[in-house]
Amino acid sequence: MAICGVLADPALARQCAAESGPNTTALVELYTSEGCDSCPPADRWLASLRGRGYSSAQVVPIALHVDYWDYIGWKDPFAKAAFSARQRKLAQVQRARIVYTPQVLLQGRDFRAWHTAEFDRAVARVNATPAGARIALELDTGAKDAFRVGVRAELQPAAAASEAQLYLASYENKLMSAVSSGENRGRSLSHDYVVLEWVGPLGFAADGRLAERRLLPLLPRAVPAHSGIAAFVQSRSTAKVLQALMLPAC
Repeated sequence: MAICGVLADPALARQCAAESGPNTTALVELYTSEGCDSCPPADRWLASLRGRGYSSAQVVPIALHVDYWDYIGWKDPFAKAAFSARQRKLAQVQRARIVYTPQVLLQGRDFRAWHTAEFDRAVARVNATPAGARIALELDTGAKDAFRVGVRAELQPAAAASEAQLYLASYENKLMSAVSSGENRGRSLSHDYVVLEWVGPLGFAADGRLAERRLLPLLPRAVPAHSGIAAFVQSRSTAKVLQALMLPAC
């Protein structure tokens, strides 16, 4: 559930808030690159999830642009080495030999049937599962160049505090690139849910609780109205996602 309001201060900063529900929201991670000619269809698919009827209580989609295709002629402006490292680490957890793009992870696991009806069935199974954690987010959009973010999380009794980690990200929609070289040369590419800033992993206290406040910078030409934040709790050893939450700026 998301709530938006205007703070009573001279800057008239807008503050949004959201809390996760009792059931699990599915985390959908797309590993993609503007240097990969097979990635644009997956980018469009991720952007289409809301239009297909998936609410933020059902799915939290994020796009992580990797940098290992930059060498073939086009440097992806949204790519980060940290995202490539995360993809490799999750592959190691699953004992996979390779990483690739476009790759979709559902609940931290490789999901190659993302473009079929099996995706709908898999999300329904995730949504029917009681959440292993609760998350609350607060977002203050009063600053022009950054989001002030507050996050609180609490593990359910069955979850071990030593195993759980929280990740926090800012994202932006409606991003465009005119690609002038590489495999997508001459194409205009559009992206939604592109992760721009990444915080984590953050550990939980022994009592299974966590509270953090962070300042997440925006791109110089960022449009706050097209932006937001996402948070999720994940198992350190299995990569299972215990809960996810997304909060668009308001």
